[in-house]
Amino acid sequence: MSSPIDTQATDHLLTTTRAVRKRLDLDRPVPREVLLDCIRLAVQAPTGSNQQGWRWVIVTDPDKRARLGELYRSGGAAYMRAAGQAESGGAQQDRVQDSARYLMEVIDRVPALVIPCIEGRITDVRYAAGFFGSIHPAIWSFQLALRSRGLGSAWTSFHLAHEEEAAELLGIPPDVTQAALLPVAYTIGTDFRPAKRRPVEEITYWDSWGHVEK
Repeated sequence: MSSPIDTQATDHLLTTTRAVRKRLDLDRPVPREVLLDCIRLAVQAPTGSNQQGWRWVIVTDPDKRARLGELYRSGGAAYMRAAGQAESGGAQQDRVQDSARYLMEVIDRVPALVIPCIEGRITDVRYAAGFFGSIHPAIWSFQLALRSRGLGSAWTSFHLAHEEEAAELLGIPPDVTQAALLPVAYTIGTDFRPAKRRPVEEITYWDSWGHVEK
């Protein structure tokens, strides 16, 4: 029986949507309509109790991008210091840290900085899964939509160390939570490949923790 959806195309999209940092084209503008088209797709994602509390703040103003860049670098500094003091996690982890440092340097030059938000604040950890589960699927759908149009992004959160300052800069109300910051740009090349991962048979358990089917 044939699939109603082209699984070859969707599988390629799902396995090659990478966190893009060094291959973001810093000089090519991103049209407003492209961003809006991707958000139209993103808000088809599931949301708790169908509240549809997503809100999206797109920052293209150079002065505001510069200020967000300052907050981002400040928030990331402690992480990068800790990463520098820790033992190397291997070549792949070293590459990730190197690309993270690069993004810190150029974050303010990325054509669009997108901050996905969700109405409300978490006051009880018991509700955290449902709360963030109402915005995270939409963020990932947004990133997939970008990838399908030749754009890249990376899910970042360094600026959240200064969430209140970012909110003041952008006029975000205090009862709205910023979930991430996505640098968005066209990519330099489109030849992204699946990442190396452990075999799913090793990390999937059946009926009880640690029970792997042989």
